[in-house]
Amino acid sequence: MLSYIAAVIAGLALLIWSADKFVEGAAALARLLGVSIMIIGITIVGFGTSAPEIVVSIVAVMQGTPGIAIGNALGSNIANIGLILGVTAILAPIPIATRLFKTEYPLLVLATVVMAWSLYDLSLDIVDGFALLGLLILSLYHLIREHRRHPAEYAREEHESEEMIHAMKMPAAIGWLLLGLLLLVSSSKLLVWGATGIAQALGISELIIGLTVVALGTSLPELAASIASLRKGKPDLAIGNVIGSNLFNSLAVIGLPALLTNFNFDVAARSRDLSVVIAMTLMLVLMSRFPTAVPRYLTRVKGIFLLTAFVIYQLYLYYGAAVG
Repeated sequence: MLSYIAAVIAGLALLIWSADKFVEGAAALARLLGVSIMIIGITIVGFGTSAPEIVVSIVAVMQGTPGIAIGNALGSNIANIGLILGVTAILAPIPIATRLFKTEYPLLVLATVVMAWSLYDLSLDIVDGFALLGLLILSLYHLIREHRRHPAEYAREEHESEEMIHAMKMPAAIGWLLLGLLLLVSSSKLLVWGATGIAQALGISELIIGLTVVALGTSLPELAASIASLRKGKPDLAIGNVIGSNLFNSLAVIGLPALLTNFNFDVAARSRDLSVVIAMTLMLVLMSRFPTAVPRYLTRVKGIFLLTAFVIYQLYLYYGAAVG
């Protein structure tokens, strides 16, 4: 049992570090190849915060533990809204930009609906994978077009993307990209092995492990990004990070494994966890929308509400696992 716990801790630590290096290398390489900061911020940096979830889910499915993959995706979405935005809003109220209701929130709701449709029959196949990834590509295209049409509204995000790209030479960029990718895969295998071992040793489902230990661990990059935005006095960046991460979680973290193999999963993922994802997503949109007075904020009270909902959900999972 101790070896499994050590594997999870080491796997998570290495996973987060390698994801950071992978994104730095990819962003620097893209910049050296002439790709604009805007596109780097939307695609590479957006992908980077979800890279741990994506690789873990692919590895989990290929190793025959789809419960970890589905739990990882759904649990990360729940943690991003309830834990990360909840804690961030409690520490500093988050201003809500009007443009979120025109672009980001509609895309997030649409992604959640399509994900729910794909998961409804308790199986995923290549058709689901193409549908999810197709929507992801269209969403990224739409975001890039909106950035070009309204550059002033997105200036801060582009500046943040530019800050992370160091004056890295081509060999270093390629080296960090390849090393980051290699370590992402190996640390994911270590994490999945440890998580599977813990589930078997405790007699609980892989889905629960995916929803708790794995999901919380792979959400650490988003938590780190949100804390960094607070320290820089830019709490509004936190909500952009979460929406982008949840888009990738809903469409890529579930869609990519479905392209590689067909698999089934526990009915609880649909009846319990998917329902919570939908409820938390709608809760976030409604809290951001009301009251209608401008400027709108995700206030400390709303943050407490989100965090409380997350804690209740986690306690429900733990209680169910203990009883089961």
